[in-house]
Amino acid sequence: MKQVDEELYQIIHRAKRGDKEAYAHLVKHFKDPVYRYALGMLNERMDAEDVAQEAFVKAYSAIAGLESEFAFTAWLFRIVSNLAKNRLKTRMRDRDLQTEVHETMMIDDVTPDPFEKLSMEEALARLTPEHREVVLLHDVQGYRYEEIAQVTSVPLGTVKSRLFAARMALRKELRKGEQP
Repeated sequence: MKQVDEELYQIIHRAKRGDKEAYAHLVKHFKDPVYRYALGMLNERMDAEDVAQEAFVKAYSAIAGLESEFAFTAWLFRIVSNLAKNRLKTRMRDRDLQTEVHETMMIDDVTPDPFEKLSMEEALARLTPEHREVVLLHDVQGYRYEEIAQVTSVPLGTVKSRLFAARMALRKELRKGEQP
């Protein structure tokens, strides 16, 4: 991933060998980027905090098996990505269940104003998880295409096409609220 300096490399190496203090340093170093990424994926602070915390717990229990210290950042963000996607799936199931209950009870939903402008966060939240992921990693976190391919475990061409499609979808969402 991003250039890992020698000191960080050594800290990751020590954490892999079971040094709890070194792992605590990694958590401190990566907590803000991990939280921002989770927040961008989930658009909800509490869920983002939960996912970030869960990611660090999972990483701690599996760090000894990490093949290369240089892969740590991609590996950590892949954990966050998978947890966030799982959380989104759970939300969708819950939302579907609520919709069924509402329909059964015949409760009318409030129709949103079609001319209401969306914020960037709201527009991002309307993207698919795959599209949101590449936008957040590239445009917000500043990762290169190759690094995103590592984090997401998809080919480079897929990263580029997802980013293009995500930007088009984002533009469309942001323009929905504009009056003709």
